[in-house]
Amino acid sequence: MNAESHDVNPLHGWKQRFTPVPPSVPHARRAAGAALRAWGLDKGSAGLVLLVLSELATNAVCHGRVPGRYYEVRIAYDAEKMVGVEVSDPREGRPLLAAPAPEDESGRGLAIVDALAEAWGIRERIVGKTVWARIRL
Repeated sequence: MNAESHDVNPLHGWKQRFTPVPPSVPHARRAAGAALRAWGLDKGSAGLVLLVLSELATNAVCHGRVPGRYYEVRIAYDAEKMVGVEVSDPREGRPLLAAPAPEDESGRGLAIVDALAEAWGIRERIVGKTVWARIRL
């Protein structure tokens, strides 16, 4: 994990790749949840991290999908107060913080991340991009 992007000096780290299909999002959430529990995060803190992870993973599946390529989820925890979440996908382009109409059924993912994370951003990669979030517990 790139410490410059989210300022988390990780004592604990976890990463896994997933096929970019909708059922992979709850799978990523369950797998990451197991790591967070093993690190001793309380249920409320883990739920906050997993909500951010879910929104970023859903964006990777819906907007970052490239046939034959995976997306990757990484989590870093400093064992005190900070968790970093990164989701990397192979598609070029920067996601936008949208302002959907009340009747729109989608488009709120990054607004949720923006509301819950202390900071978040996008880092270009050789192939694709990484969207990261820093969550203070």
